[in-house]
Amino acid sequence: MRVLGIETSCDDTAAAVVIQRQGRLTVAANVVQSQLEVHAAYGGVVPELASRAHIRHVLPVVATALERAGLTLDALDGIAVTTGPGLVGALLVGVATAQGLAMARGLPLIGVHHMEGHLLSPFLVEPDFAFPCVALLVSGGHTLLVHARGFGDYHLLGQSLDDSVGEAFDKGARLLGLGYPGGPAIGALAVGGDPRAVPFPRVLLNRQACDFSFSGLKTALRTWLEKRENGGPTPSDVAASYQEALVTPLVIKALQACRLANTTRLVVAGGVGANRRLREKLQAEAEAAGIRVLFPPLEFCTDNGAMIALAGLRRLALGQQATAPLDARPRWSLAELAGPVRSL
Repeated sequence: MRVLGIETSCDDTAAAVVIQRQGRLTVAANVVQSQLEVHAAYGGVVPELASRAHIRHVLPVVATALERAGLTLDALDGIAVTTGPGLVGALLVGVATAQGLAMARGLPLIGVHHMEGHLLSPFLVEPDFAFPCVALLVSGGHTLLVHARGFGDYHLLGQSLDDSVGEAFDKGARLLGLGYPGGPAIGALAVGGDPRAVPFPRVLLNRQACDFSFSGLKTALRTWLEKRENGGPTPSDVAASYQEALVTPLVIKALQACRLANTTRLVVAGGVGANRRLREKLQAEAEAAGIRVLFPPLEFCTDNGAMIALAGLRRLALGQQATAPLDARPRWSLAELAGPVRSL
């Protein structure tokens, strides 16, 4: 089975071809056209600029993915596309492209939930990593803890009550005078810094629930910067302390979620899953707790077409495909996919 995946939910135009032969998965091509240079001057994603860039790039990116995979459209068994959540204009570009290609070639079309794609991304390289598991999904727009009891059977355990952890990284980076995106910028500056130099708060750690809150941490950073005195912690110390205050709740809550779900398997995915400190801290503490944690390779942490192709492939293998025109769903809870896998 050969599936083309198209992803345009935010600021990366991506396409990939995933092939399954005798139960083995192969990412035959994975192409991503980044828009970082477009949005860097604004310190964040500008939706209208993102949509225009997707329009320019989506067909060349799809053509490149097919060429690298050595396939034509007629050789595909289906096309999968992100239909939500995300920026509505950006989503519409991908949806319109996928529907046009599927209609032109008479191919099955599968709409994919963006966060389900992230949840499945570790399976691109670890096909034997089985359900049930807990998934920590951390990106620029989402911070979720999900009990994945099976494919398509997801129970939301907790989420951010305000900013996502990716937003907190970006806003913190702006306060520190760093570039965009904030996660890599803070991570780079934090190398060699003392994570205990500034006692930033850890929010909601005493609650039994698995929810997060990060907006107060951004305020704490701004307040500290306004009151700081000469000769205090270095910029590296401040970045390391801020990063530690973001990472610590993720680690504590993820392990707590595993205990609540009674599982020893943990998947971490999304752009923030590439953060080195998160990987180090969570790997060490999960191992001590007897929990196996799986991170996707860095190329599959950020938005990509391979994770969308994989989600589409799994649904197509179950006989699912769109039976009516797809539409963009800028707001779409992963919890809405809970229960038996059903028709899209």
